[in-house]
Amino acid sequence: MPEIRALVLASASPRRLELLRSLGLSVEVAPSGYGEIDPPGTAPRELAALHARCKLDDVAARLDARDDERAIVASDTVVDLDGVSLGKPQDAGDARRMLGMLSGREHAVHTAFAVRLPGGRGARIVEETSTTRVRFHRLEPDEIAEYVATGEPMDKAGAYGIQGRAAALVESIEGDFYTVMGFPLGRFVRALAGLGFFIPSEN
Repeated sequence: MPEIRALVLASASPRRLELLRSLGLSVEVAPSGYGEIDPPGTAPRELAALHARCKLDDVAARLDARDDERAIVASDTVVDLDGVSLGKPQDAGDARRMLGMLSGREHAVHTAFAVRLPGGRGARIVEETSTTRVRFHRLEPDEIAEYVATGEPMDKAGAYGIQGRAAALVESIEGDFYTVMGFPLGRFVRALAGLGFFIPSEN
């Protein structure tokens, strides 16, 4: 049964890097140059999957095709409010707008991952999407403004990071916490195991 000890992360996200390293993996960061274009009419869940696959393809095309030892993984998170996709805010005003939309309401968070497994020309691609439901407390305008002023929302889908100060904004969560954080670790490990790959417990 082949093992995976090292992989390439097609993202500059410090949260995803931290999560993958928590599995004991050696992770090389190779950010994708994909521009995350949103095709009109694409549902939020499908949008997350599309972005993850495009990021993977972009980085895989740049790596040496003879490198058969490492897996490549890409991921994307989209916040879904009644079928409307909320990505990263463009500026502070956009962040305040998104948080105002989420105030007192439930929304879905979709995180998709795409993995190219080792194997050279015969490498396989694994793609999955995990969804978690999140409900926010009703937020006062001053509370939103104070949170946005921290700068934390600016690089996060839906303008919040559940693992940071935004934890105080969340009333309830139904599903996998790591999906909201940006990478569903349990689903990732089980997807690999289902294809005969495993992550060793000791390095």
